[in-house]
Amino acid sequence: MNVLPESDRNPAALATHVRDEARRIGFDLVGISPATAPAGFDHLQSWLEQNFEGEMQYMRRREAAYEHPDGVLPGTKSVIVTALNYHASGTAGPSVPVGANDDLAQPSAIGKVASYANGTADYHDVIRKMLKQLGAVLHEAVPGCRTRAVVDTAPLLERDFAKIAGLGWFGKNTMLINKHAGSWLFLGALLTDVELEPDAPHDTSHCGTCTRCLDACPTDAFASPYVLDARKCISYLTIELRDQPIPKALREGMQDWIFGCDICQDVCPWNRKATSTSIPEFHPAADLSPLDLKWLLSLSDEEFRTRFRKTPFDRPGRSGLLRNAAIAAGNSSDASMVPSLINCLNDEEPLVRGAAAWGLGKLGGDVARNALNERASVESDPSVQSEIESAGSGTVPY
Repeated sequence: MNVLPESDRNPAALATHVRDEARRIGFDLVGISPATAPAGFDHLQSWLEQNFEGEMQYMRRREAAYEHPDGVLPGTKSVIVTALNYHASGTAGPSVPVGANDDLAQPSAIGKVASYANGTADYHDVIRKMLKQLGAVLHEAVPGCRTRAVVDTAPLLERDFAKIAGLGWFGKNTMLINKHAGSWLFLGALLTDVELEPDAPHDTSHCGTCTRCLDACPTDAFASPYVLDARKCISYLTIELRDQPIPKALREGMQDWIFGCDICQDVCPWNRKATSTSIPEFHPAADLSPLDLKWLLSLSDEEFRTRFRKTPFDRPGRSGLLRNAAIAAGNSSDASMVPSLINCLNDEEPLVRGAAAWGLGKLGGDVARNALNERASVESDPSVQSEIESAGSGTVPY
């Protein structure tokens, strides 16, 4: 760590020191915003009034805290915003994970995982460690100061402060976009009671008339440009909608995504020249890029915990992830997935059984139909029974 001379501990010199150290630590972008009420707070209130947050009720409970950084760290004077590129050029092909049974080793349908989650470590842990290093820089320069690291878990509108700090603009898909780095960015923030000279805000937008992100969304999740109805977003459906069935009208639109979604970023012209991340932990793990659906649908609770504990996949849990996988299997048009879905008809979780029934109905065929009829004779859960009835009426020969 480079120590700042005491004579240079003024807002401008401290800001330069923080930026230099942030880049040395490994952040791709860094900017400084004054602690202020973000302009996006009014947008957040309007968004919540329209119930676009769905089951993310924590946002409504913490609404007031979003109004100012003081809601996270009382006495905040500056917000240091960092960005870390997580884009990895190319992905590994589907593979059979270690420990998979031989009878699952045949090629099968795959499930896509958003690129932010297919690495070998949880990004929260990686960024939090780096932010703590940056906090140590400030504590060394200004003994007795206060800091708090934020990685998308506190009530802070990070995108707003990134814009105020000059890191980019909001795309029509609501993502922060930087001219040089695109939108494949993890944002982090370090709040402090130290006054730092701020960067100039990014007051211009560079999306023009382009609507590729809006047009490409298969579930029509954008209520209008810059407004996301999270209840229709594939990322929300596969991650945040826990312990509930996916609405039937949105299942086909989920395609083969089982955790998150990259579509609106994949089509963005600003991401055409995106460079590959320098963080090894963000490069795709072989068994996640993409995920073998037969293997996933075979996982027991213990196997799920062994592979996915302390990873982003732990958020939807085993039942949520297998629900997503069953829907992806149904959308795959791959008849070889029928046996795996039939096995899931006997899963202890109603959420999994219901999704498996839908998947079988989508794939169709006599084998699927017979399995649905057999399960219907013993199924006691009303929601699953309804799924079986709907699936049985929709099955068609291969």
